[in-house]
Amino acid sequence: MDKLNKLKIQVTLLLVFQVILIVFFKLMWDVNVIASILITIIEIAAFAILFKTFENDSEERNLGVTRILGTEAKDAFLFGETGMVSYDDNYVITWMSDLFDERGFNRVGKKLLVWLPEIDDLIAGKADEIEITLDDHIYLVHRKEDAQVLFFKDITETKEFKNAYEDEKVVVGLINLDNYEESTRYEDEKLTSSINTSIRQPVIDWCKSHGLLLRRLKNDRYMVVLNEAIFRTLVDDRFSILNTVKKASQELDVSITLSMAFARGTSNYEELDEMVIQLLDLAQARGGDQVAIRRSGEDVKYFGGSSEAVEKRSRVRVRIMANTLKDLIQKSSNIIICCHKEADFDCIGGAIAMSRIVQAYNKPCCIIAKTGGIEEKLAAVMESGKVELAARHQFVTENEAINQYRDDSLVIMVDHHSLKQSNGSQVLERANKIAIFDHHRRSADLEVNPTLVYIEAGASSTSELISEFIPYLSNRIEIDELEANIMYAGIIIDTNRFKVRTGSRTFEAASMLRSLGADPLVVDDYLKDTYSEFAMKSSIMSTCEQYEKGIMIAPVENRVISRSIMSQVADSILQIKDVQASFVIAKINDQQIAISARSKGKVNVQRIMENMHGGGHLTAAALQRNGSNVLELKDELIDAISRYIEEVEGNESHPVE
Repeated sequence: MDKLNKLKIQVTLLLVFQVILIVFFKLMWDVNVIASILITIIEIAAFAILFKTFENDSEERNLGVTRILGTEAKDAFLFGETGMVSYDDNYVITWMSDLFDERGFNRVGKKLLVWLPEIDDLIAGKADEIEITLDDHIYLVHRKEDAQVLFFKDITETKEFKNAYEDEKVVVGLINLDNYEESTRYEDEKLTSSINTSIRQPVIDWCKSHGLLLRRLKNDRYMVVLNEAIFRTLVDDRFSILNTVKKASQELDVSITLSMAFARGTSNYEELDEMVIQLLDLAQARGGDQVAIRRSGEDVKYFGGSSEAVEKRSRVRVRIMANTLKDLIQKSSNIIICCHKEADFDCIGGAIAMSRIVQAYNKPCCIIAKTGGIEEKLAAVMESGKVELAARHQFVTENEAINQYRDDSLVIMVDHHSLKQSNGSQVLERANKIAIFDHHRRSADLEVNPTLVYIEAGASSTSELISEFIPYLSNRIEIDELEANIMYAGIIIDTNRFKVRTGSRTFEAASMLRSLGADPLVVDDYLKDTYSEFAMKSSIMSTCEQYEKGIMIAPVENRVISRSIMSQVADSILQIKDVQASFVIAKINDQQIAISARSKGKVNVQRIMENMHGGGHLTAAALQRNGSNVLELKDELIDAISRYIEEVEGNESHPVE
């Protein structure tokens, strides 16, 4: 209104000046001024109407604001640090409340979205409220639905208190030096001192430099307490201590890696304690050299994991597991063995070995193998030996297994630990007693409540794991030549003919199977390709596309390919010079598309696949997806690879302390 009054005074002075000029010209030169007088009268009338219209509009707006805010709005809204802005149909600001005047904002007559482009979603109805920052103040902006009015609530102080509260929330962590005890137990004092100086001390220094409260629980394990603000600095640093320890271990030629776990997001200390223990177990079960993080109510996230899992299971642990398995079998009425879908040589090899163990204790046993599918080459082997296998094992469908289930039945998961991958998921959902035997890196949630879990990521195969039980079981376990050959083939395939994930225990298991009648020539014959398979592989190889860091992708369109062929092609691509990782993408049936990933060890294909909701090992991983197409999955894969490379290069950029 003040501006309008000033404008009225200015216009009035101009009109008075105009009248004086007309009189002056009439008196001095007797000029005919009738036309000028008429024009002046029209101007006066026009300005009067115009000013009256503006006054009425302003009065209506003020009345509208009064109805919205009440008669004591000014003091109340200033006290509550709340402002208002009204605008017209063209989004031009027509009025701003006193809060903005006090803070030096005057945008009346300006376009609202030019001043605050970030509120476009609010105006369009895509958001109920948004936060914006003006100078040093943070405002929560809300739009009144039935009026062209925006409410601005100053939440600066509230935001600061909230941020301070979030920053001070407690985070609990565990740090473990994997294989530290094994590496120092029988070494001389000089090497032990070097390990402590080059590996353990940098961990302590790293914790102190970031402000972590550190307490040693035992020689190879520490507990740390920190807050969210410090935790964010560790994430920004990408937990560079992992790389420091790994490089120091390589220089000392020892197999020590670092596993860390951090639990956060709750003030319940008992929950944090339970969560962080589970996370450390998870990090170690996945092979170590990584960080497992979980915020209460959210999924687990990982950093690191760029080293292959090391053999860590001891003879003592194998014996304990064998005896625990024996006790479970003896206390159960019958045993049901579940395989994973599209069962391969290792899965069936582990299942039939487990079946023979159960039979040695005179318990009924069945293997779910007629549901979920069997890999093509394995199916041919089982068909040729079906009489022999049927005489020694009971292969059933999932429905038949359900009919055999009792309340005290033991259900064993072989070569997998995911309910979604199992060919006996309905049996598992009913089961009271579940045992898991697997060599894949453990996922965050088991989805079942197992009585016994034996997941060893350092093992080459499930056939290796189960074969190790045989010497420790009191009853004689009989494995014939066909069964030994299937188990041996499982080890051969999962190690890519002893090239990856192969330790001394792998050769010991292979040696034992040879003594039981396994024949490498027979196994080699199992795995030979037909001419059509050879031609198909050559065709797939021709689709390879090369990417950075020695990565090759083979996208196969317009044809359905079995998963076994995909994995074989992925292995073959690795034989090309300078190729570090390979990915084959193809349809495995009319509804599903899969990726088979292989690596020589420098590229962690497991992490790439996990980012796409798949899984596996550092050197062998996969995923399958419903309702997608090859090119879409290829684009998603390239994005996942780029993010992985960016993260790895970020870790590599941190110098060793």
